[in-house]
Amino acid sequence: MSTAFVVGVLVAAGVFLLLRPGLLRVVLGFVLLGHAVNVVLLAAGGLDRRTPAVEEVGPDTADPLPQAFVLTAIVITFGITVHLLGLLRRGPGGQAHGADPTGGDGIGGAGRAGGRPTTGRRR
Repeated sequence: MSTAFVVGVLVAAGVFLLLRPGLLRVVLGFVLLGHAVNVVLLAAGGLDRRTPAVEEVGPDTADPLPQAFVLTAIVITFGITVHLLGLLRRGPGGQAHGADPTGGDGIGGAGRAGGRPTTGRRR
């Protein structure tokens, strides 16, 4: 019962954040949905079995397959989160915040003459 409640709260908060404007909220919503999936996968393996499979094999031995699924889901969620944070850092213009917009060496660059912006008209 409590596992279903935790998954429900995580999914509800994740979907709420996904539907809000702003990329940071989308990233946080995706992280919450990833946590909900991890809890579901752990619950699928059985929360009452706690004996490690290394010591002895019996009816109360923990199933390692859901644990492997959770580790895989954590790695995938982390990779996608880093990618989304990179997109967030890049910004809506598609250029990193610290990049030189002129594309040059920082000394005037293309499109500038004598330190003044060009207007497109010749004098």
